[in-house]
Amino acid sequence: MELSQIWQDIVANVQAFDFWGLVAFISGILAVVFLIRESIWTWPFGILYTIISLFVFYESRLYGDLFLHVFFLVLNIYGWVHWIKGKDKKEDDLPVTRLSVKQAGVYLLTSAVGIYLFAQFLIMLPSWFEGIDEPSLPYWDSTTSILSVTAMWLTARKKIDNWYYWFAIDILATGIYFYKELYFYSILYLIYIVMAVMGYLAWKKSLNLNRA
Repeated sequence: MELSQIWQDIVANVQAFDFWGLVAFISGILAVVFLIRESIWTWPFGILYTIISLFVFYESRLYGDLFLHVFFLVLNIYGWVHWIKGKDKKEDDLPVTRLSVKQAGVYLLTSAVGIYLFAQFLIMLPSWFEGIDEPSLPYWDSTTSILSVTAMWLTARKKIDNWYYWFAIDILATGIYFYKELYFYSILYLIYIVMAVMGYLAWKKSLNLNRA
């Protein structure tokens, strides 16, 4: 694929943005920016992004993504409440913490099982419902979906480990979207990779300060 064609694809995606698409794009970026800063504002912007995405996926009949974002909406609300109510009275903010080695292993194993089961679900969809085409890259699609659920839960619990998952998700998504010639989204997730590194470094500094 020539660079000129890639650029034309990116421009076409930007021009296709309507008002709500632009709001979703901005709110999604702001949610990550505020997450890096450990700001409670990450959650309202995350909720706004998720609600708009629900309508987009419903209109596009992407029911797997629709179901996934319903779960994300619940986790965004839970994260907002937990960041406020989960801290001690003497604490200004909920502190950043880390999973133990055992806990990290449990999350990895659970995610691996979830990836396999969700991939089987995606593969079986065409046989259950008429008019549904065979999924593209079901195992890769399942991997980014399930890891996103794990990452969202760890984010809501304010575990620094969430950034490991987001970093892996962003790398995979960058490659998947480039392979599918969705170059705008590929570049977007390339930006998210940088933001994931920034987020990890910022949270690590906060974690060290809490320990001190």
